[in-house]
Amino acid sequence: MLKVKAGDTGKLSLLYERHKGKLFGFFYRLTSDGPLSEDLVQNVFYRVLKYRHTYAGKGQFLTWIYHMARNVNIDNYRKNKRMNYQEDMQEWEGHLKDEKGPDYEMSRNQEIDLLNLALSKMNAEKREILVLSKFQELKYEEIGNILDLSVSAVKVRVHRAMHELKAVYQSLETI
Repeated sequence: MLKVKAGDTGKLSLLYERHKGKLFGFFYRLTSDGPLSEDLVQNVFYRVLKYRHTYAGKGQFLTWIYHMARNVNIDNYRKNKRMNYQEDMQEWEGHLKDEKGPDYEMSRNQEIDLLNLALSKMNAEKREILVLSKFQELKYEEIGNILDLSVSAVKVRVHRAMHELKAVYQSLETI
């Protein structure tokens, strides 16, 4: 990123290739919309190029880019004044490799659908912290840097969000 900041914009494609998958996963977990997630990833890299001068080189690049991705998501939310959490998991079913038979696959797909439904019923802040910690597998320190929180505050929020997710999941499971 320091080379991109210095004017070598050709290196941006390398950054894009390294981080597009994780950013897509981040946005997809928040929006459940594949094409929108692809557009939001593009917006992040447009902003990386536009605001490259703001990158200080202190801390991790991943923290800086997720902070930018979070802002892109917030701007998208404000622009649309609504968030669409329709579940469209069929694109992801092909990525879930499973060779344990059709019953197992059907059961697993039902569990995934139920988990995604439970996630969609949570408020945006709790869903976001779960996506960052559990699906994007960021460390609490990185999440704290992105959300401007202490590590202990991140731990508390993740714990509370997991507790709520479990309760929502169990309530949906009994239906």
